[in-house]
Amino acid sequence: MEEESDIPNNTSEPFIGRKDLDPETEKFFYGTWSVEKLLGFADHYNDASEYPTGQKIIGDQIVIDQDFFSSKGFTGYQTYQFELNKPIYNIEEIHYNADSFYRVDKIDLKSINMNDEVKILGVSDSSTGLAEPIGFLDINNDRLLLMLEATVFELERVPE
Repeated sequence: MEEESDIPNNTSEPFIGRKDLDPETEKFFYGTWSVEKLLGFADHYNDASEYPTGQKIIGDQIVIDQDFFSSKGFTGYQTYQFELNKPIYNIEEIHYNADSFYRVDKIDLKSINMNDEVKILGVSDSSTGLAEPIGFLDINNDRLLLMLEATVFELERVPE
C-alpha cells in the first residue's frame, strides 16, 4: 500500500494569473452539479460564510455549460444567484501541491492530499467582464469544490 508523503513530489511555483480553460478541464468542469456537503472554511472568514454550519445550500444545483451558467438553484441566497449567457471561465491559479494551495489561499482541507493539483476556476459575465462572487476548486480534474465567501463545499456531478 502506498502512503501519502508529507513531502510534495512537485514543488513547482504556482501559476497565479488568468488563462483559458484547457480542454481536459472543460470536459471535467461542464455539467450539472449538486452541492453534497460542507468541507470547511478558510482560516479567515466573514459573517456571510455562516460559520460554523455554512450556507444552507446542500442539495442545490449549479449548471456549468460552455455557453450558459446558472446558480439560480441557490434559492435561499439571492446574492449567489446568477444566470449568464456566454460566461467567461478562467483558471486563476494552479497549485501543484497542497502546501502551495494553503500558502496562497489559507484553506486547509483534509480531503486535499499533498500531491493533488488544485486549479482555482472563476466565472465572469461576458457583457461586463466582472467576476462573480463564486469560485471552484478543481482537484486533479476528478473532484469539484464550490467556494462561497470563505466556505468550501463538495460538489457531485448530476447524471445526465
